[in-house]
Amino acid sequence: MNSEWRAFLTRAGAVFTADGAPSFGSGAAEARAALTGDTCCDLSHRGLIVARGPETETFLQGQLTCDVRQIALERTLIGAHCTPKGRALACFRLFRRDGDHYLELPQALLEPSLGRLRKYVLRAKTALENASATLARMGVAGPESENLLARGHLAAIRGMRPGDVLHADAITALRLPGPFPRFELHGPAADLSAIWDRIAGRVTPVGAGSWRLFDILAGTPAVYPETVEAFIPQMLNLDLMDGIGFQKGCYTGQEIVARTHYLGKLKRRMFLARVDGATLPRPGDPLFSPQADASQSAGQLADAAPHPDGGYAVLAVALIEHAERGVLQLGDASGPPLRLQPLPYGFETAG
Repeated sequence: MNSEWRAFLTRAGAVFTADGAPSFGSGAAEARAALTGDTCCDLSHRGLIVARGPETETFLQGQLTCDVRQIALERTLIGAHCTPKGRALACFRLFRRDGDHYLELPQALLEPSLGRLRKYVLRAKTALENASATLARMGVAGPESENLLARGHLAAIRGMRPGDVLHADAITALRLPGPFPRFELHGPAADLSAIWDRIAGRVTPVGAGSWRLFDILAGTPAVYPETVEAFIPQMLNLDLMDGIGFQKGCYTGQEIVARTHYLGKLKRRMFLARVDGATLPRPGDPLFSPQADASQSAGQLADAAPHPDGGYAVLAVALIEHAERGVLQLGDASGPPLRLQPLPYGFETAG
């Protein structure tokens, strides 16, 4: 975490847990505000890789599933880095700033992903670095989040659509997709501190768990250490959110990804669901279906977070036929059932 940003969060009332995550000690208030009010959140649990150099776009185009050429200064995309067999090693949100490309992902996968990508650089004129301590990061979400941010020097934030990027002085603002307005802000700690102070009192500070819940409700996939190489990109619905460029040409894993698309052999999709239980489910937890073949897994969780209304919200990658019949359970035959919820996007374009 940026040291200046950490110092500001401490002054703002944050208490840091053993793993370095800030908590504002307002669990009940966070739960109430998460889906009905306006919230702000430190995003240091999300790591940043910066890629810079004259051949960066060409290099990333040959490694990631999305069409990197479409990531202009005003647009952000999501994409995956895959094995040669088309299995996702990481999911990134990509954006540009000051001529460089930034790749955002869970902090736990930053160093492994940085190492894997560097192996492919070879003679390309590009350099990859950990930028997590270079820029401070915060999120603002809720029905009034756009108006709150626009009252300062981010007036141009009004009218941004999901996927849009705004550059205002030293701040880079991303409008994220999902069922309610949500923004990421990247910039110097001093600038973000001023924004945080300006909206304080009108928002509830929340922890990383709430932001993870927002991603889940938006149907935005993530890969964690427990699910590295568990899914091909279409299983994570990346083809439904411009996360796969089928006309872009070759990239690592492209043959398998393209074959799945054009031959229409996709049997698993990522579903949004609610589930009850005594303990928080984890990415990689298995799913059970009484109708599945005993030799075949019914699926596994991609993500999970507590839901303010009780239980947990999860993203579950599951066999489509069993999910549509509503016969999925967490763990085994004695596990709680998954109650499917509508995603903010449909499967109309599924291959």
